[in-house]
Amino acid sequence: MCRLFGFKSIIKSKVHSSLLHTENALGIQSVDHPDGWGVCYYIGNSPHVIKADKPAMDCDIFKKVSGVVSSHTVLAHIRKSTIGQVSPLNTHPFQFGNWTFAHNGNIENFNKKKEALIKLISTTFLPYILGTTDSEIIFYIFLSELEKKENLFSPNIKFKNIRASCERAIKNIINIIGEFANNDAPPDKSFLTFILTNGQNLIAFNGGKDLYYSTYKNKCPDRDTCSSFAPFCEAPTRDGKVNHLLFSSEPLSGENIWIKMEKGDLVGSCDNMNLNISNVPAE
Repeated sequence: MCRLFGFKSIIKSKVHSSLLHTENALGIQSVDHPDGWGVCYYIGNSPHVIKADKPAMDCDIFKKVSGVVSSHTVLAHIRKSTIGQVSPLNTHPFQFGNWTFAHNGNIENFNKKKEALIKLISTTFLPYILGTTDSEIIFYIFLSELEKKENLFSPNIKFKNIRASCERAIKNIINIIGEFANNDAPPDKSFLTFILTNGQNLIAFNGGKDLYYSTYKNKCPDRDTCSSFAPFCEAPTRDGKVNHLLFSSEPLSGENIWIKMEKGDLVGSCDNMNLNISNVPAE
């Protein structure tokens, strides 16, 4: 299965350690996940997506991007293919406008369920399905639900509508594919773990495959110099306000405290960095 990493922060942060050098860094994991990589970083509200269909640690471009990227919002993915051939068109993150999406999962018996899933997609998006993965179809199912509530290109999309659209899309997908499996199930079973962002809002879902999040550190190394330092940078938040929200398929080494998301957990934050946690039943 694939591996995910994403974050949103009130200050621009580099991703060099998370992608290359920490224990469980995405680049290191690419030894076992060799079928492509992708990194998306936002400048303003514009996503810059760079990806390739080769192992991340064998790719000089991945190392170069990981070394220089500094952004408020980043989404990264390394792929171990289950559905769809190894190809740049099948490599995550997928993009539409300023929306990007990465998926760790699989739909069991996808070919038998593909037609029913495509019926959940608005005609707006059908011409933009370029690859052959279940992941790309899932992405456009989410956008199809959100399109009913919001102008996808608006700079002021409400987080509550993103969350509600994800909940509806997840339930609609489950109605077709059935309950998603637990983390230790065989890889050909159905899983729906993902991260979705438009740069301002960031949301992630545990759809069976493990996902962890972090909002604070044991001790922030910049606590004495950072103008944004607050008590919730070193403790669990009580009012929902955070300065940073990180997601990873595995806990990364360092000062961050990682919390394992429960199956069905939907975790995210809006542009104002208010943490929101809800749960979507897996049945």
